[in-house]
Formats: sequence, structure tokens, C-alpha cells
Amino acid sequence: MTKKRLVLHFPQHLVEKPITYQLVKEYNLMINILKASVTPHEEGTLVVEISGERKALEKGLEYLSRLGVRIQSLASDVYWDKEKCTHCTACIPLCPTNALALDRKTFLVSFDKKKCIACGLCLRACPYKAIEIKF
Repeated sequence: MTKKRLVLHFPQHLVEKPITYQLVKEYNLMINILKASVTPHEEGTLVVEISGERKALEKGLEYLSRLGVRIQSLASDVYWDKEKCTHCTACIPLCPTNALALDRKTFLVSFDKKKCIACGLCLRACPYKAIEIKF
């Protein structure tokens, strides 16, 4: 089974269409919606984790592209600036996936993009603006 974390940008004309339903029904994919910003008659954005057989996932992503959905890798949209980070740990207790963690020996904060779901909780906590989400 293959798994990808993606940011899907839906144009206005697709917002009210059952697109995730089609991915489940036609391509046998599992969709975990991590974050959504969808407003009727406007562009929509979904942060999702999609999993399924590799070929089915490829076909499902081709389907999205044909419809006009813009697809981005989630990992490329979350940025942690090591230079700005002062390792104050304000973000640590808020991170639901432990993507931001503290090394107890060095007392330094680290960031694991693979665990991040782009929930944005760390953005509000960081007084130094060391974390950015670009989508």
C-alpha cells in the first residue's frame, strides 16, 4: 500500500462536486482529510492523506489533474527555519503528531516533515515565526 500527503487546490467550479467520493468508489483509495478550507462558490483547499495500491493512487491523481485540481506535496509546503528557532519549545505541546519534538539531551527542537499534518497550531505558538505553511 502506498500513502501520500497532499494539498489539493480545487477551482471554484469543482467545490461542490463529489470528487473525494469518486476517489474512494472508482479507485478504491482511502482519503483522510487532515485540514479543509472549502467555501461554496469559491476555491477550496484540502490537506489529505491518500492511501491505496500504487497503480490506483497514480490513476486517482491523474483523475484529479484531468479535472483541474492542482496537487502539491504537503512536505514541500511546511517550512521550519532553524535559524529563526530559539528552541523555546512553545510549539512542542501543541503539535498533535509530534512532528516538532525536543531532544532531552541537547534541549534542541527538531522537525519531522513526514509527521506534520499542517494543522497550523505551531504557527500561532511560535513567537519567532520560525514555521511557515505555504499553501
